[in-house]
Amino acid sequence: ALGAESITWWLRHCPHTVRNGSLVLTQGRDAVDLHRFAQRTTHHRHLNRDDIAALEPDLAGRFHQALYFAYEAQLDPRKSLAYLAQKIITLGGRLHFNRETSVTELSTRCDFVIDCTGLAARDELPQLRGVKGEMLLLRSFDVQLNRPIRMLHPRVPVYIVPREAGLFMVGATMIESDDDKSVSARSMLELLNAAYALHPAFGEAEIIEIGTQVRPAFADNLPRIIKHARHLHINGFYRHGYLVAPALARMTADIVLHNHYFPEVMDEHSSQRQSA
Repeated sequence: ALGAESITWWLRHCPHTVRNGSLVLTQGRDAVDLHRFAQRTTHHRHLNRDDIAALEPDLAGRFHQALYFAYEAQLDPRKSLAYLAQKIITLGGRLHFNRETSVTELSTRCDFVIDCTGLAARDELPQLRGVKGEMLLLRSFDVQLNRPIRMLHPRVPVYIVPREAGLFMVGATMIESDDDKSVSARSMLELLNAAYALHPAFGEAEIIEIGTQVRPAFADNLPRIIKHARHLHINGFYRHGYLVAPALARMTADIVLHNHYFPEVMDEHSSQRQSA
């Protein structure tokens, strides 16, 4: 629900958002996973091999069935972040990078402090845990995709997202770890194998970047807004940071400006603090 609301915002406000839908595919031996995924989701259409070829000509004949989610969209996170940062400046906001400060210092000068610092807030939010994610950025001019492709697999489901200039983002692993220093050999093999399974031409692709980062998550992998007087923590986005950020930002604005309460992302503790 948060993602569905956020898609509308991204399409309306950020030029680096495209709605071409997405395809969910699986190898023939894993067809049961596609059936299970269809049962757990909505707003999709079943495709046969001819339908797949019509949407993605480069995948013609490679897959016999798929699910098509026509309403899904994609964005380029790095370009979107730069665009939004400039928008804040245009609207009169100020951005200070690489600056050390404290909530106590900010509270003396600000009506509200909104803390979105992820795992760095774990001293105040000890229930946070880290989930490592690894990704690859490949370049290939021998493959053309028009939309994100999600490859289902019993052990390592991955997605492949087309970017500009022959770039493809392949991601992302989910490892219960706080270590963001490097990508494991196993993860590298699994991501590359998934890309190769989608199209053999990825075997000749150029590896542009190998990335890893740790996502902040609560036990249920759902985001939270935690309110302590005039200090708000917005955290626990797990894998869904950009996907649900507009919805959480809208809620945060309503909390700050109108003292609203959202039980779907705020616990009773926050409610009691707010009422006080």
